[in-house]
Amino acid sequence: MMKLSFHGADRGVTGSCHLIECAGKKILIDCGLYQGGREIVEENSAPFGFDPADIDYLLLTHAHLDHCGRIPLLAKQGFTGEIITTAATVELARLVMLDSAGLQEEEARYQMRRARRRGNHHHGKEIEPLYTTLDTLNSLEYFGRKVNYSEPLTLAPGIRATFLDAGHILGSASILLELEEDGRQRRVLFSGDLGYSGRAILRSPTPPPQVDVVVMETTYGDRLHKQLQPSIDELYMAINETVGRGGNVIIPTFALERAQEILYYLREGVESRRIEHYTNVFLDSPMAISATRIFERHPECYDAETLKVSSDGGDPFNLPGLHFTRETAESMAINQIDGGAVIMAGSGMCTGGRVRHHLKHNLWNHKNSVVFVGYAAQGTLARRIIEGEERVRIFGEEIPVRASIHTIGGFSAHADQAELLDWYRHTGSPEMTFLVHGEEDSMATFAKKLKGARVEMPGLHQSYSL
Repeated sequence: MMKLSFHGADRGVTGSCHLIECAGKKILIDCGLYQGGREIVEENSAPFGFDPADIDYLLLTHAHLDHCGRIPLLAKQGFTGEIITTAATVELARLVMLDSAGLQEEEARYQMRRARRRGNHHHGKEIEPLYTTLDTLNSLEYFGRKVNYSEPLTLAPGIRATFLDAGHILGSASILLELEEDGRQRRVLFSGDLGYSGRAILRSPTPPPQVDVVVMETTYGDRLHKQLQPSIDELYMAINETVGRGGNVIIPTFALERAQEILYYLREGVESRRIEHYTNVFLDSPMAISATRIFERHPECYDAETLKVSSDGGDPFNLPGLHFTRETAESMAINQIDGGAVIMAGSGMCTGGRVRHHLKHNLWNHKNSVVFVGYAAQGTLARRIIEGEERVRIFGEEIPVRASIHTIGGFSAHADQAELLDWYRHTGSPEMTFLVHGEEDSMATFAKKLKGARVEMPGLHQSYSL
């Protein structure tokens, strides 16, 4: 009996995890972390809804934490199967999961210190991280075959997987499963996260084939994105104006994809002289630096334009005046610069990382600018600055917000409603469509657009026969 069950990103945007059972095999698609502050610790440590030791294969769509972040926990709890994904995803997932393990360990230490200060030391019980660096290194042992886009791979008799370019981040894929059991055949397609066509660096998503069942993300199922070109123009304008008046530009940046995309546009801006002044650009994030190096190693994922820059001997992510600052001392030295610098640092939502030091040193000065190029969740420091708070607390200090604030919305790595619908149309008329990885409102809006389709919005641990 072929079965499909849902164990994460159900009526929510994080924690992607879906299970297919066919021909005596169990295949997991993604095993992501739930994200969104400390309150979701329970969701991550709750039982998976299946026995990790029973899983034969894990097919990983891409390396974002909400798709790969529970893999170390899966291995810690008994998984010994094979993890299959693209070569670029293997490298990026390693980086993302090791970073996550460091944060889990740090959080556990913080909670222990807090418990001690309050004198309620859990009766001598240690507070354990969800998983450790060692657990993560152990889980890397299970990464097996690396796939190329559009080349079918037989996992077992009656089970074939094909990874299609999803155009979302480097190495990202949608996954087509061709299943056969007792003479019954089903074609099941998992969208993974879909990218936005016509962006820099990556190719547009590959149109999917016709299938029987679709499991589809709906992150932006209820809205359209701003156009990209005006966003690039606005980025150049903010830099020209700020550097022109002797200020610094702070760009809070996500280490994966967004940092590389901004570097790409900065290089283009310098080459086309649309960036008018010579600027020193600092990529001040060890993780973003490592991710950029991984990007440079995987030209097989590039679109034609980026490939041309690369094959002409150029580096799509390099420009005059670019400095990679890995060491803390180098990062601190940037704060001595009182004008003419573009400083890109993590985290994108200003919830941690080095960007908070740069905000503390620059936010109070009207000569400077802060340029937000990504999503800022409710309650984060980034969101509070964007919403116009006049003073914000950083490292226990009240900092007045006097710098110019720019929010540039066109750099999304996710397909919007129009792009999602366009992708879906290629699937023919599937018998069942499952919507996942979106807020409930977004899903409901998107579901209404799928006229005549049988649409399900599965709940956690809900299971369907195929």
